[in-house]
Amino acid sequence: MDILIMAGQLILGLSILVGLHELGHLLTAKFFGMRVEQYSIGFPPKIWGKKYGETEYSIGAIPLGGFVKISGMIDESLDTEAMKQPPKAWEFRAKPAWQRLVVMLGGIIVNIVTGVLIFIVITYQQGGSYLSSREVNKQGIVALELGREIGLKTGDKIVRINGKPYEDFADIRSSDVLLGSNSSYTVERDGKQLEVYIPNNFVEKLSDRESVSRFIEPIEPFKVGQLGPGDMPAARAGLKPDDRIVSLNGTPIRFYHELRENLEKLANKPIQLGLERNGSPLTLSMTPTKEGKIGFSPEFLLQPTIVKYSLVESIGVGTKRAFQVVFDNIRGFGKIFRGEVSASKALSGPIGIAQNLFGGVWDWTRFWLVTGLLSMALAFMNALPIPALDGGHATFLIYEIVSGRAPSDRFLENAQKFGMVILLALMAFAIGNDLFKAIFLNTKTGGQPKRFAPAD
Repeated sequence: MDILIMAGQLILGLSILVGLHELGHLLTAKFFGMRVEQYSIGFPPKIWGKKYGETEYSIGAIPLGGFVKISGMIDESLDTEAMKQPPKAWEFRAKPAWQRLVVMLGGIIVNIVTGVLIFIVITYQQGGSYLSSREVNKQGIVALELGREIGLKTGDKIVRINGKPYEDFADIRSSDVLLGSNSSYTVERDGKQLEVYIPNNFVEKLSDRESVSRFIEPIEPFKVGQLGPGDMPAARAGLKPDDRIVSLNGTPIRFYHELRENLEKLANKPIQLGLERNGSPLTLSMTPTKEGKIGFSPEFLLQPTIVKYSLVESIGVGTKRAFQVVFDNIRGFGKIFRGEVSASKALSGPIGIAQNLFGGVWDWTRFWLVTGLLSMALAFMNALPIPALDGGHATFLIYEIVSGRAPSDRFLENAQKFGMVILLALMAFAIGNDLFKAIFLNTKTGGQPKRFAPAD
């Protein structure tokens, strides 16, 4: 079921974005009097199509893209025979270069507008909620495997990032830190302050949600939240929501990571769980599962900071968040080109996007947030000056506008072929990379992603 939900979200999100992107090309082309022969969401084979006026609107069976076929344009169809005929007034090639440039940028502009609007609406509706550095630093952090790898320790208090104070605990994993160079944390440990430096290639170790869960987390007081299935140890022993767990086999328990780590060590062994229930002490006996779980979800007690934005504020904040996606993509590519991050770790295809962004639970807020993110990423990717992408077409048109002469049809045909080879190779690499990581992960972990086992 998780796979179906992930695939469904990916297909719906891409279909919306591709449909809007190609609609940008279609509307601008028709506005300038160009004939649009076909508008398709998805690639062939065609599973549905209907012609209205001069344009056939269709849906393809491969939901990883789409296209608009404009008469008199050298595109993916490589219809060279039609290009040998004299240009007609309604063809792409017969129009002024500036109009053709607007048509080429139409899809990118629509994707930018879509992404910005999604971020603005979500910002206005949801506001913001975050754990402040002050709240987290009451106790400090839990350093998990990857945190310990760079020199952090449980109990550390991160007081500055790159030498500057910060407000939101999530800034510790922000793009400014992970995509920057020579980043560092200023840590308070045993009454002293020291610098913990972050390797420039560290971002590739945090390339998915499973990896992020092995970095750092706040030291969190907690109480029992939702109980798991009735056949789990906690439910059978009589644990209840709002219970406070205070000891495990006589060892005091104050924070969630202490309980989790001790349960992992006591998997499949009888335990005595000390509780406080309505102010009264209580002891329950149970045996954790072989994974070290007893069957409940914790309710964390650190107090988040709630922020609400007015409509005007949401426009500014949402727009900034949207364009941050573009800036992060630029910095990410910079790390790849400098050799600080390997392409196989940094690039994901549709499988990786479905797993790491959408996830296996259908949540509409998350769906629209990821769709907005992908809309900005799609705009950025299409703006790259690669032949066969909008950015490649735009590059040739800008050259024509500046120089006063257009590249030859033969040059454009060869450039289109070259660009298509590059795009197909990139797609094959991304999908193959996704499959390799999925197969390798399953082989190494017995078919399940390795995670730190929570108490639930």
